[in-house]
Amino acid sequence: MLLGVSIVVFVMVRAIPGDPAQILLGQTATPERVAELRTRLGLDEPLPVQYLRFLGDAVTGDLGNSLTAGQPVTSVLLERFPATLELTLAALLFAVAVGVPVGVIAAVRQYSLIDKVTSIIALAGVSMPVFWLALVLVVIFTVQVDWLPFPGRIGNDTSFTSFTGVYLLDTLITFNLPAFWDVLKHLILPAVALGTIPMAVITRMTRSSMLEVMGEDYVRTARAKGVVPWRVVFRHALRNAMLPTVTVIGLQFGLLMSGAILTETIFGWPGVGQIALQSVNQRDYAMIQGVVLYGATFFVLVNLLVDVLYAVLDPRVRY
Repeated sequence: MLLGVSIVVFVMVRAIPGDPAQILLGQTATPERVAELRTRLGLDEPLPVQYLRFLGDAVTGDLGNSLTAGQPVTSVLLERFPATLELTLAALLFAVAVGVPVGVIAAVRQYSLIDKVTSIIALAGVSMPVFWLALVLVVIFTVQVDWLPFPGRIGNDTSFTSFTGVYLLDTLITFNLPAFWDVLKHLILPAVALGTIPMAVITRMTRSSMLEVMGEDYVRTARAKGVVPWRVVFRHALRNAMLPTVTVIGLQFGLLMSGAILTETIFGWPGVGQIALQSVNQRDYAMIQGVVLYGATFFVLVNLLVDVLYAVLDPRVRY
């Protein structure tokens, strides 16, 4: 998977119009200086040679140096990864915490008013673009009622010691509750904006899976034996219905990385998504390749975790 991604991204970034050497030196640079920089960066070599050199370095963890940041790509990604991870986990937590219970309730109360309302909300959530929802949230909760701050991860007058780069965790470790509250308030809007679409998808999948499971023989037998209704739903039905839902959650977790680019740009969130957009604008080949490979690696690892969770949820898979 990663090998295929490396080939595709290597070819596609070089198909982007514009010469990175020309962009880096400016439009007033002489052709001689541009040619000299291209030679120094190895851009004048054949594409197969460039790719093999890139692949050999990537296997050892060297993704090259960023033209715009002037630092190794790996260092920049490691510096910005905690911010994106914090935002992604918060968005996923919001999506799962809302989507799964709402999907279960909609399935248990099928064709009721609650089911119809949740279906409409889920359809609206899937249909709303991330950037539009983000701007609407900012207008309502920052401009109109002034409840939540915008933009950034933390206020200018808040300070604390960071160990991991995940601000919520760092403020809890240091027991800095004022800083924790400030970080949490900055996180709410981007997390809700980023997590709304996954929340809607998880809601619909949970409802469909629960409806399918609720019609199985073992569920009807449990009901006929007089098992408490909540035990039938949560102990017998939900666990079996979670297999397709876990698959969707894993896929959405990976797709949150792509949505983070727009969200981080709008909210001024200093994560990987923001640097990815800057890299595309500057034709920074090394950084673009590093960001895509980072996202692909994360996606593969999440899908591996989903496969492991299958065995935890279903003994038949474990057998």
